[in-house]
Amino acid sequence: MAFLGRGRDDEEARPQSALELAAHPEADPGRLASTVTGLVENLLDTGIDGKGRFDSAQKVADVKRAEQATAEGAVDAVVRQHLKLGAAGGFVTGLGGFITMPVALPVNVLEFYLVATRMVAAVASLRGYDIKQPQIRSAVLLTLVGADADDLLRKAGVLSTGRLSNLAAQRLPGPALMVVNKAVGFRLLTMAGKKSLTKLGKGVPMVGGVLGAGLDTYLLNRIAAQARHEFPPRNTSH
Repeated sequence: MAFLGRGRDDEEARPQSALELAAHPEADPGRLASTVTGLVENLLDTGIDGKGRFDSAQKVADVKRAEQATAEGAVDAVVRQHLKLGAAGGFVTGLGGFITMPVALPVNVLEFYLVATRMVAAVASLRGYDIKQPQIRSAVLLTLVGADADDLLRKAGVLSTGRLSNLAAQRLPGPALMVVNKAVGFRLLTMAGKKSLTKLGKGVPMVGGVLGAGLDTYLLNRIAAQARHEFPPRNTSH
């Protein structure tokens, strides 16, 4: 599932190129900026709104809400579903060892963030937030970078909001949100490069698959915990 590059730029923005750019951003700043824009657009368009067989965050939230007795039960179910997806992706990446990793790794790293985006957005929806609202969509992306979110907001000239869900109250204009989103995109590419290096050290067939599944599950669990914190139920005080 390629979610870097659109239309005629597809060939220039393959996932492999994205990881190379993350490792050497100084090599082509213009192309890096284009890649970041494509990454952010696709995380928002596919990760939140869904595309093809990849259901939207709202649909996932609605299905789990219908299956569970409470909203919090649905949140737990959403997290479990996405942890399984993350584990499966990580296992497949490491399953073939170094032979298949050059192809599988870039796809896995980027699809990891696609799954994480949908998970966070679904949690936000179940907690009572409008994930169609631009500020909430930016808050979803910021949740992916964890403790770095406040730093990115400061660098983008946005005042710290406490919890990221409070971005909605600031009514930030579109240009400001674009700056925030691009800052997240740059940080995600950097994180993707580090994640790749970690997995390259686990290139033993089968063993690599188990370790890859464990790493992706661990990282998704951290993002899920961050999502629960950043998007508290709307009927409680922030």
